[in-house]
Order: sequence, then structure tokens, then C-alpha cells
Amino acid sequence: MDSVLFYALLASIATTTNAEFVVAQFRNIIKKRSTSDVIFNGIEIYSMKIDSKVTSRFAHSVITSRAVNHASVSKEVFFDVELPKTAFITNFSMTIDGITYLGNIKEKEAAKKQYEKAVSHGHTAGLVKASGRKTEKFTVSVNIAAASKVTFELTYEELLKRHLGKYEMLIKVKPKQLVKQFQIDVNIFEPQGIGELEALGSFINNDLTQTIEKSFSGKKGHVSFKPTIDQQRTCKNCSTSFLDGDFTIKYDVKRDSPGNLQIINGYFVHFFAPVNLPRVPKNVIFVIDISSSMLGQKMEQTKEALFKILDDVKENDHFNFILFSDKIISWKEYLVKATLDNLKEAQKFVKSIKATGWTNVNDALIRTVEMMNEAHKEKVLPERSSSTIIMLTDGNPTSGELNRGKIQENVKNAIQGRYSLYNLAFGYDMDYNFLEKMALENNGLTRRIYEDSDSALQLQSFYDEVATPMLREVQLHYPINATSELTQNNFNHYYDGSEIVVAGRIIDNHLNSFTADVKAQGANNDVTFTEQVDIEETAKALQDQEYIFGDYIERLWAYLTIQQLLEKRISAQEENRRNLAAEALELSLKYKFVTPLTSMVVTKPEDNEDKAAIADKPIEDTSIQYSYPSKANSGITVNGQLIGKKKVRNNAQIQKTYIGKLGIVNTQLDLKIEITTEKITLQNGRKTATFTWLDTITLQQEGLTMEINREKNLVLSFRDDATFIVVLHRVWKKHPIHHDFLGLYTLDSYKASEHTHGLLGQFFQHIDFEVFDIRPGSDPEKSHATMIVKNNKLTVTRISEKDYGKDPSHGTIVPCWFIHNNGTGLIDGAHTDYIVSNLFSTPFIN
Repeated sequence: MDSVLFYALLASIATTTNAEFVVAQFRNIIKKRSTSDVIFNGIEIYSMKIDSKVTSRFAHSVITSRAVNHASVSKEVFFDVELPKTAFITNFSMTIDGITYLGNIKEKEAAKKQYEKAVSHGHTAGLVKASGRKTEKFTVSVNIAAASKVTFELTYEELLKRHLGKYEMLIKVKPKQLVKQFQIDVNIFEPQGIGELEALGSFINNDLTQTIEKSFSGKKGHVSFKPTIDQQRTCKNCSTSFLDGDFTIKYDVKRDSPGNLQIINGYFVHFFAPVNLPRVPKNVIFVIDISSSMLGQKMEQTKEALFKILDDVKENDHFNFILFSDKIISWKEYLVKATLDNLKEAQKFVKSIKATGWTNVNDALIRTVEMMNEAHKEKVLPERSSSTIIMLTDGNPTSGELNRGKIQENVKNAIQGRYSLYNLAFGYDMDYNFLEKMALENNGLTRRIYEDSDSALQLQSFYDEVATPMLREVQLHYPINATSELTQNNFNHYYDGSEIVVAGRIIDNHLNSFTADVKAQGANNDVTFTEQVDIEETAKALQDQEYIFGDYIERLWAYLTIQQLLEKRISAQEENRRNLAAEALELSLKYKFVTPLTSMVVTKPEDNEDKAAIADKPIEDTSIQYSYPSKANSGITVNGQLIGKKKVRNNAQIQKTYIGKLGIVNTQLDLKIEITTEKITLQNGRKTATFTWLDTITLQQEGLTMEINREKNLVLSFRDDATFIVVLHRVWKKHPIHHDFLGLYTLDSYKASEHTHGLLGQFFQHIDFEVFDIRPGSDPEKSHATMIVKNNKLTVTRISEKDYGKDPSHGTIVPCWFIHNNGTGLIDGAHTDYIVSNLFSTPFIN
């Protein structure tokens, strides 16, 4: 197929106005016939699907909700979901009557200005709000006309963290009404192999248990949850739903070696989690706030947690308690070994604790550090041991030193990087930022303990995370002068059941193998772990899996880098804070992540006025412009030459293809433009000019403006008739499968003549279609359905493809409907009608 040319007059995937545009796979939200026996206020949510793909701990989730207005008047439809706090939203869209409204991520201040402008005549509403311990709520509403349908689609990504030996993925289930088609599908791919997999729901009863399907074999795992409408009911003929709570997936990978290196497209990720190591002895001082604000339930829950923690303290550990209000009370004047007698005495002391007085944070922590210093100086503690301070407080300083900046400075100067400080913030009455900065400056973190019936369990759960140190002073090293932009690669501790993750770029294109060295202090001696992989073999192994998106390691790296930059920013000095923020902002915008530095403003159509909503952790903005199609006919022809992969996997008969060359002809201007992945050739009559992708130029001549943006894209504007953007997609030079390729996009496609045609150009005109009868296919990951289009009844298959319309650099994985038999029934004529003899052939289809 390398020499086959396809004819596509004004061909493109529209990036601005023609969001219902359909190409071979139908990259759109589908319309589906459905009737439901439960309709609230005229609105039926007839479909809700949560589709998640996890590749090497990095999760990409898409929530799609479809609703129809059965009322005789317009109604407000809500899209209300909760997503993990650690996730970054990457995309949002609403499709109403074939028109798609998109969210566009921008810098927070720029988004705010656009948002304020858009809503100057309308009602506004925030989209993202904190909603619980682990989630944020995304809410948006829109008015839709009678008998109209709306599709909402929200995409978010997150790196799953290993907690107590398992990766945990949380999906909040709360549709608020019975849904005819409710479905959760999670597909997991782990190159190390999946060792265990479980799925559970806080709302699951006996009837719903049978609707959960889970399986894993080798590197793949799958979980699905598809309750029928009757299984969702709280009782027979009830209109209320059981679906209200957490759906949690937990799994772990097989660990044949301490670490796992993955490399693809010039980026690497290193997962490090050794097992069967001797435990490092732990020295811990619990610093407990006993001020009067802790009276009652807080104090009782704290004591309950401490009782359980004492049960888990190991015999070779050392510990102590320091209580503080406006006075400082030590259980012992030094740290003691966790003998049976000492533990029993400690339990009696905990039982006697009473709350009273004010809050002197500064003196409590300084006294704690002094005690730890004395214990090390006197060599009371094991030489190879881990020293930690855990402080619990529910309020702000009200006694002693009150200046919070000064307290932070005092504590940092006292600890001097020798110990880890963990702050547990009980409730909401304290200055969380004050505690967070202080912990981050001292190799620790801050965790909020929510005032609830299970507060004691929250406290114990946190302690369990840090209860078993296995390594200290962990340093991960990679080839010098061959890597750059590493994420954090030095860690104070590695705790049992956790995992260290490091990612970065490989800048040496000639590197054949890659080595990771890990050095650390163990319980008995210093230890070294070394792992080496062949880069090409590693890339091949990952590419063999069809559903792995090629840039997942790059996106994982960006996600992790942004998280760490934002964390560093909290404790940095002002000038460095600005630099860290600028770097995090640049990455947030490049990779389309909604972070604390960006926002997404969604412009919504309501009553013929644009109304906007803004989301902050944030969400951002987009507005859609409307124009009526002109009857202009510019005589423009676009042809493309297809190229295939370097190698075909498993002798597959279906060969995925890319655009390798483009030829654009404008007969009115006597112009021919040839575009390859190496150069751009412009022929105007007898004059020829050649440019490379390394150029940055703007060229204007009669009827044409051509702009080359170095190594990024080419913009071609023909008078007022059409604007094409050709994006250069570079892949890693040593990539075993893919070539560099081109992407073609068209702006202002509404200006196209009604006579526009071609393999892709024919879809510039409105096309009605319906998809229904979705059913399992031979491949469980690819469902089948029936499509009605152009009076033809077709069988279509659900697949995932990359759409570069919104993210030219990296693309976005989107669900598509694949048309079989070379598009027969969808395209006019047969696919062979669109093969032309050369790159500059002129139109021949009426």
C-alpha cells in the first residue's frame, strides 16, 4: 500500500467547528436509540460508561454520559461526577444536536479573563469542588431543547500509587438515578505480569456481586461491572438506585526482580519495589496535641489509634510520646525500646491522656528534636535505624511562638535534614499550608485526618504506611550524559508495600542498552541493585501490545514532574517558587493537564447566549463560533500518500497506515505544494522554492500565506477560502515500528462548497447516523454495534485510535466506531474510487 494515493478534496479532521465530522472510524460521540422506564423531570440518563485503561500504573479514564430530554420544553441536564484528587483532567466535551463544545486548558489568569468575558451576560458556576477524602466533584449543566440529546465526556489521568502492597484505583459511582446502560470497564496491562486482582464496591449487595467480572492472565487484567436496571433498584419496582459509593480495584504485579525498567519513544520509567528485605529498626516519637480543642471524640479516637499502633510496634523499635498544649509533657525523658513491659506501660499512659490548655507547636517540636538528637548522641538507638517524628494537631499555634514562618524556620534548623517529620492535620480548623510546608521542608508529608467515625482507622492506616522501613537514603542512578529531566531520584526511605517511581528522558539516540543502579542503606549493610535492559527489545515488547498508546511513559513522566514541581514550590523561596511554577505551567499546558496552575473554561449554549463555567484545580475554557456555510469553490485538491509501519505485527492482514506525503493543488492560483516529513516544496507556475522543517518563516504571495513553525507545523491559508494545518509528527529515531508522519487538519471547514467531496471531504456535509444494539464482540475489548447511515445498516466495532485534533504533539486516545469492508456503506462508491495515479491528480468524482 506504500504507493497508494487517496483523493481527499478539502480533507481534514476539523479542529474547531465541525465536531460531528466523521472519518473511517467515526471519531464521535454516538447517538443511540434508548427508552428507559425511569425519567426524572423529563430527563433520562440512558447511558453512563466509565472506560479506564491502565498501562504500567498510569490510568487513562473516560466517563461518558448520555441523556435525552423527553419533555415538551427545554430542560437543564446535569453532568455530575467525582474523580480522584490525584488525577488531572485532560479533556471535557459536550455534544448537543451534533455540535461539540470543548474545554480548552489555559493558564489560570488567561482562562479567568476569557471566562469573565464569556459570562458577562450570563449565570456562572464553578465546575470542580472538593467533595470528600479522595475525590473532587466535577459538575456542569446545560439547557437542551425538547427531544434533544446531550453527550458529556470527561477524561482524566493519574498515576496509581502502591499502598500497603497494592495499587488502588478508585471509581466513584453515583448516577443518582436508574440508568438503562450502566457500565464500568477497566483494562490493565502490566509488563511485569499481574500477580493479583480484586474488585469491590462499598455499595455492592449479593445481587450486584454477580455482575462484577474480573480476570487476569499474564500481563493483562480486566474488570467489568454491568448491572441491569433491575439489579440497580433498591427494591422491586423502586426508582431508587443501589449505585452510590466507591468501586475500588486493587492489584499488584509479579516481582521477579527488585525493579522494572520500561523505555519507549525516548522516555523511560523505573519502578523500584524490592521484596524480602530485612526490616530497618524504627525510632519514632509521637507528638500529640492535647489542647482543649481536642476534647471529646477527637481525643478518644486518637487514644484508640495509639492503642492499636502500640500493638504493632516491633521489639527492636524505639519510641516515646510528647504531649503538648501550652505545656510540654514527655512520657519518658528518652526513647525506650519496645519491650513488652514498656508497651504495657505506654498503654497505661495513653489511657490517662486528657485534653486541656492552649497549643504550643514550636516548643513541642523543638523538644522532640532535642530528644532524638540526645538518643543518637548517646548511641541509645541502633546505628542503622530510621528516625521519624509524627505530630498530630487539630489547631494553630496559640501559645509560645505564634509566628508560623518563624516556627517553620526553627524546626528546619533543629532537624537539619536528619529526621522525617510527618504532620497529621485533624479536622479543618488548622492552617494546613503551614503544616504542609513544615513537613516538606523536613523530608515528610502532611496528611489530613477527617473528623468521622473512622478517624482512628485513618490514623492507624497512615502509621501502617510508614511502619516498616526497608531501606534508607535510597539513590537511583542512570547513565550520565545520556539522560535528562529526571524526576526525583533520591529518597529518604523505602517502606514495605510502597514503590519508588523515577522517570526521565533519554537524550542519547545511539544508546543501545540502559542501566539503572540503586544504592541504599539496608538493615545490616549498604546494598546495591542493578538492572540493565536492551532499549530496542524493550520498545518492541511494549509495542507488541496493540492497545498501549505510544506516549504513555512520556505522559507519566510529565504527570510525575508536574506533581513534584508543585510540591517543591510549596517550600521554596519566592524567586525559586516562580521558576518552579513557570516550569510546571509549561508542562501543564503542553500535556493538557488541569492543574492548580491552569483552568478550563467551558462555554455552554443556553437561550442563544454563551454562558460559561470554570473549574479550578481547575478546568478551562473553550468557546465555539458559528457561521453559515458559503458556496465558495476554490478549486483546491488535497491528495495524500499512505505509508505503513516498519514492521507488521504477527503477520497481520490489516495494516495501519499514516500520511507520508501530501500534495495540495490550487488551480485558480496555479499552485502546487508538496509536503513530506523532510521538506516543503512550493511550485508557483514555473518557479519552485524548497523549505525544510527546520525553518521558521512566514511567506506571503497573492492568494497564499504560508507559515512554517520550526519542527512543529505548517499553516497554509488560501485567501478567505480555506486554511490547512499540517502537523509534523516525529517519533523516536530508533522506533522499531513507526515512521515520522504528517497530520492534516482544516480550519474554517464551514466555508467549503456543498460540492466538496473526496474520501474525507464528503464528510464536511452533515450526515445523520445512529448507533444501537451494542453487544460483545469476539474480542472482549472490542464491542460490536449496528449503525444506520445513508440508509445503510452496517456492523461496526468499537476501537481506540489517536486523535490529534486537540493535541497535535501527542494526540489523545479516543473511542471510535470502525467501519468494516473498506468503509462500504459509509463512503460514496468504493474505496478504490479514491485511488489516484499521482500526488497532484485533480478531482474526478461528481
